[in-house]
Formats: sequence, C-alpha cells, structure tokens
Amino acid sequence: MTRLVFASLGVIALWPAASAQTPVILDHDPLARLEAALTADPDNLRAGNDYRIAIVRAAQYDRALAFFEALVAGHPGAANAHMNYAFAYVDKIPAAGAITRVILANNALNEFSRALELRPTWLGYYARGNSYLFWPRIFNRTRLGIADLEEAMRVQRADQKHAYHVRTFIALGDGYWKVSEVVKAKAMWREGLKEFPGNAPLGARLAATGKQLAAIIGETYDPERRVDTNLDELWTK
Repeated sequence: MTRLVFASLGVIALWPAASAQTPVILDHDPLARLEAALTADPDNLRAGNDYRIAIVRAAQYDRALAFFEALVAGHPGAANAHMNYAFAYVDKIPAAGAITRVILANNALNEFSRALELRPTWLGYYARGNSYLFWPRIFNRTRLGIADLEEAMRVQRADQKHAYHVRTFIALGDGYWKVSEVVKAKAMWREGLKEFPGNAPLGARLAATGKQLAAIIGETYDPERRVDTNLDELWTK
C-alpha cells in the first residue's frame, strides 16, 4: 500500500497540473470576441457588420448600442464605426414601441450624417437617403432622402457597376413616387431594370398601378418590418 501511494505521488509530481501549466480558456461569449476585434480596429466596416449580424441573431440590441456608443466616443474619427452604430439603431427599430422607433430612427440619421461628414461614400448616401423614406410625409423628410439618393446615384455612375447599385434605382424611384412624381419614378425603375435585367422588385413596381403599387411601397417602408442591414453584398464579387 505504501509503495502504491508513493508511486501515485510520483505520477502527480511528473504530470503538471492543468490549472498551473496549461490553463483552459472557455469562451462562452462569442459576442465578446467580435467586440474585441472591433475595439482593435474600430474603422473596420466588415468586422462591425459581422458583429451586428450576431447581435440581431441574439436579439442583444442594447448591448450593441452601448458598445458602439463607447467605440465612437473613443474613436470619433472612425467613419465606419459611426456607420455601424447607425445600422445598430436601425436593427433595433422593429423590436421597439412606436415612440421609441422615432428616437432610434433619428439617432440612426445622426450617425449616418456623422459618417458622411468624416468620409462621403455611396453607402453613406444610400443608407441615409433610404432611411429618410421610412419617415411619414408629415415630417417632410422625403425630399432629403431623394437628395441623398440622387447623390448616391451620381457616385455609382462614376464608379464601376456593382450588383448592390440596383438598390439606388429602387429607392430613388420610391422616393419620387412618395412625392407624387410618378413619371420620374417609373423612369428611374425602367432605367434600373435596363441596368439590372430580371430584378424582381423593379419588375413588380413597373407592373403595378394604383393601390397595388401603393401596397408594394407601403410594405417596403413599414417600420414594423425588419430591414436587412447585412452588408455582405458589398464584398461579393
């Protein structure tokens, strides 16, 4: 028995304890890893997009807003941090009450504007312009949306063609329709369909009239409907 005890002690002495020599780190919070990556690279648009996708899946909207608030406070010149902060506000809108939605939407616009001040981009103009279209006409913001979307159109016409550029044709036409400029709306949708043949949203708008068209656009800008803010399309060839 004595020999067995000493033999056991010898094994213990020769085999290092895991807690002392090889600590095991159990990561139970995947969001923390994404936050660490963004903290190290605040202006990384794609890292911020990945984080927001995970946030939406986990329905942790307030966590994202608190994180981005701290991120832009520490890095006020990071345009893409402001951009992702804006989208984080948009992500929460469908989960909020009517009054809170207005506050969230306005905060999103402020962050889109800050991003554009720091670095004017197609994405910034498109995102802010499209956001304005969700506001009821009583707030008189549709014209602001049209102006942004027209600027986004100028930017994309000077750039090489990308699949996501079809979004500007759709939204700008919708903006014209919302201010009763139906001829300009249809012209924009037709031009978009010529550039992007077979696009379903454009085809549906051109085929519809009257109440049917109003229903299509009304559903598109329903504040209770989740807006897909996933930017993966930007990196798709």
